[in-house]
Order: sequence, then structure tokens, then C-alpha cells
Amino acid sequence: MFTGPDNQGSRVHILDKERLARLKGANDNRSDQYALDDVRTVTMRRTLEKSGVEVKVKVPVTEFTAVAVSTRISEDGILTSAIHLIHPDEDFNYLVFEETGNDNVVAEWQNWGRKLRLPLYIRAGDGQLMPYSQQVDGVLLGEVSARRKTLAGANRRPRFLNRRKPGDLTQIG
Repeated sequence: MFTGPDNQGSRVHILDKERLARLKGANDNRSDQYALDDVRTVTMRRTLEKSGVEVKVKVPVTEFTAVAVSTRISEDGILTSAIHLIHPDEDFNYLVFEETGNDNVVAEWQNWGRKLRLPLYIRAGDGQLMPYSQQVDGVLLGEVSARRKTLAGANRRPRFLNRRKPGDLTQIG
């Protein structure tokens, strides 16, 4: 559909409340309906293959599925790192950051993932995406394992109830 990964003239729009209020139309009667906290789109310029016409495509950030980091080494031995927004249709994958070396790429990659609330992936040399293990305050997120049940204590009263004696209803009255 589109030719090449040319992102010249493309940009990412992240609108906050103040900027959104300035951009509203004067006769907008539905202010609360569209006054979202985060209105986010990615505007890409692409050239159609058959006609050669350049078009602008606005893609909502919610359509992207992940933030991926990749590195490559040129024939001259220069390391280049890049961060892409991953879309289900590969024509819409978007380069958001690129640098020579890898000084800031990890921080940028994590910031993009946190800001856009997208999972982080690492692009392998063969193009496959591998998920990055997510951690929250030192706790690894993943599959939940079932708690261990012991058969020995299955029919017992819990320890805190052992200190109490069951009531006798015959003494009431």
C-alpha cells in the first residue's frame, strides 16, 4: 500500500487538556463528550505505490500494540539503536527515536512504553518480537500460580480461631 518506511514530515501528537481546550471549535456543543484527558494520534506521510500521491494518515495511538527497541551494527561497526511503535499492519509501524550508540535508548524506550501505556518488546536480529519481562517495584508480572493447599490442615480450624471457644446456645435464655 505504501512505499518505504520514510517518516519525513511525520509526527506524534500528544495533546494535553490545555492544548485541547485551545483547539476546540467555537461552536462545539459537545465539549464534555470529546474532552478526553489524552487525545493522541500519530500523523504519517506516505506515498501511494500506484499513483505516487503523498497522503497524510492519522493513526490513533490506541491502534498500536507495542513499543519495540532494535539495534543494528553497520558494516563500518557503528551501532544504531531505534524505537518503533508496532502496529498490526506493518505498513503503519512508526519510528519514534533513533540514535547512534545506545546511551539513551533504554530510557526513551521505557518512557514511550509508560507514556503510551503499551507493552515493551525487543526486536531480534531476524525481525521477531520478544516480550520484555515486566516488573513493578521489583515484583515480576506474569502468570499467576495457584496457592499451595495442604491436606493436613484442611479440616482444622484456623490458628486465630483456636483461641476462641465455640458458643453454647443452651446457656442463653
